[in-house]
Amino acid sequence: MMMMVMMMVMVMMMVVIMMMMIMLMMMMMMKMMMIMMMMMMMMMLMVMVMMMLLVVVVMIMMIMMMIIMMMMMMIMMMMRMMIMMR
Repeated sequence: MMMMVMMMVMVMMMVVIMMMMIMLMMMMMMKMMMIMMMMMMMMMLMVMVMMMLLVVVVMIMMIMMMIIMMMMMMIMMMMRMMIMMR
């Protein structure tokens, strides 16, 4: 009888220890997952920012091109006017 109780207690202890170990492992995994998630989020943010910057730069380039074109047109018009005047 006593032996049986001892065995039961031992088994219980083993189970508890196993559970604790599993819990610890889970916690560690969760922590790792969290860190990974954070890293991923940071990467995504970086990419988003880069994309935004690229778009802005392209927009600025387009505007600059437009202005240059306008200037060219103006110069052409002026030249024409000068020729006409003369």
